[in-house]
Amino acid sequence: MEIIPAIDLHKGKCVRLLRGERSRETIYSDNPAEIARKWQDLGARRLHMVDLDGAFEGKRINAQAITAVVSTITIPVQLGGGIRDRDSAEETFRLGVSKIILGTIAVQKPQLVRQLVEEFGTRILVGIDARDGMVAVQGWTERSRIKALDLALQMQELGVAEIIYTDIARDGTLEGPNFSALKEMAGVLDIPLIASGGVSSMDDLRRLKELEHLGISGVIVGQALYTGNIQLEEAIEEIEG
Repeated sequence: MEIIPAIDLHKGKCVRLLRGERSRETIYSDNPAEIARKWQDLGARRLHMVDLDGAFEGKRINAQAITAVVSTITIPVQLGGGIRDRDSAEETFRLGVSKIILGTIAVQKPQLVRQLVEEFGTRILVGIDARDGMVAVQGWTERSRIKALDLALQMQELGVAEIIYTDIARDGTLEGPNFSALKEMAGVLDIPLIASGGVSSMDDLRRLKELEHLGISGVIVGQALYTGNIQLEEAIEEIEG
């Protein structure tokens, strides 16, 4: 199981939001590229990045910061936030990211997801963000009528190679992941599932590691790294082996 550090971008800075609420933001650095290099130097094999402005506004906002990150590190970068059509997908790839994460369009334009998968293959991931089991879109500001589990199965059918599942109620809280929801989703999917939201300690990582046999291939860690609750080098050594 892979440990994937996270960088969330807002106005060019590295931040964390509590439960995705813009009014509850903590700024950790005004130099995201420096943070990215730190995570790489500590052993990360992949970086998870979200353009929060893009997610809220529906268009690319932090292109300069994204370019700075991908030009500073050599590990793959996966990026989500504001990718709502083919042009924005292609534009994001041109910035140098390795994979893009689709969210809102997975709900609103599933056939576009199919087209992007046919064109870009395994470089297309889908992020499913949920409140009480229901998918949220538009930067988590709107709740859809689609169950997270149903969307995951649909995306698998469309050929998506990997899914990221985030429980919004846990994100940034350090309250622990939603293990029951993750176990349920991993149990029905045939494709890898990346866990996200609420990871607070090594014990959380160990519990997720126990679900690896179900198909949980990775875990995104954000807040716990920035607070020091989890030391990345130690986590990689123990969890990735």
